[in-house]
Amino acid sequence: MRETTKQNIRGAVVLIPLIIIAMALMLLARPNGRKVATPEIAEQAEVATDSTAHFSAFDPNTADYRTMTEAGLPRNIAVSILKWREAGKVFRIKEDVALCYGMTDSLYFLIEPYITIGKEYRIKPSNDYNREHYDYRSERKRSLDSISYTPFRIDTATADYLRSLGFSRRQAELVVRYREMIGGYRSMEEFAECYAVDSAMAERLRPYIIFPERDTTATVVYEREAISFPVNINTADSTTLRRVRGIGEKSVGPIMRYRELLGGYYSVDQISELDVVTEENFRIISQQIYADSVDIKKISINFASPKVLEVHPYLSNRMLRRIINKRELKGGWSTIQEMIDDDIFTEEEAARVAPYLDFGTDLYK
Repeated sequence: MRETTKQNIRGAVVLIPLIIIAMALMLLARPNGRKVATPEIAEQAEVATDSTAHFSAFDPNTADYRTMTEAGLPRNIAVSILKWREAGKVFRIKEDVALCYGMTDSLYFLIEPYITIGKEYRIKPSNDYNREHYDYRSERKRSLDSISYTPFRIDTATADYLRSLGFSRRQAELVVRYREMIGGYRSMEEFAECYAVDSAMAERLRPYIIFPERDTTATVVYEREAISFPVNINTADSTTLRRVRGIGEKSVGPIMRYRELLGGYYSVDQISELDVVTEENFRIISQQIYADSVDIKKISINFASPKVLEVHPYLSNRMLRRIINKRELKGGWSTIQEMIDDDIFTEEEAARVAPYLDFGTDLYK
């Protein structure tokens, strides 16, 4: 009996530590309950929740994929930054990075101190202004107020000269491009109609712009001269369009602006979508014009930025949200039918927008 008791005691002494070790291992092996859908999301979630993650400085305008991942960015964010750059995006301020696909508030909070905008890209604040609370709009207004304006001819002003008046590089180029497209600015109204000219800038420049004098004799000749051939609605300038019976001063501007927003007309029927073109006028106009679809500027649907997509008249906010969300998940489409299957467009919507979409996949190789 005594021997049996001793054996039980020795067994208990050995078993108890084994039980303790087993319980400890079970606690360590217990899952933490986190669900991760993909390796990319898992990586980003890990970085976003780890305040001790190691980051290093990087410039989103110049850093390549390897540099950004070595700087601590998740792989999908590095790819997103590269795609935005390829789509023409320039990161002027740190907050621009927060707009990239896949970026979360928590991740941006962690990487913000390490974002470096190169001198050639950033908007430079004045030396005596607190950088943390820098107001770029106020700075731009101060910059414009410091410009000394003198009268100038709008029909010969170059893009460089327009930049000296306060336009950005892209705005100046658009003002010149629109001028060439409509055959020259002949009034303040035509100048203000350019989508690169806001109302404040138009009023600021109004006292200094010199418009070319109208050639009333030539105008009469154009009005009397009949067109003996159909006009390509996609390439005709404002002078040529005014020679089309049914297109007048009030309708030529909207027709050209709508053409620019669309990227060109694929059918003459599209001008009937404008309020300024009446049913009677359309019957007259349609007999004198044609639309060459070769001249259409297409959108790279798999890579175009939201800013490019949102200005197209045929893409509603609902479509835009679905395009961005689906594209981020699947990477893009190869046919318009795939977009219909993904519930981006209805059959009717797809037929309307299809001529403006480019599904090419080699743009970023």
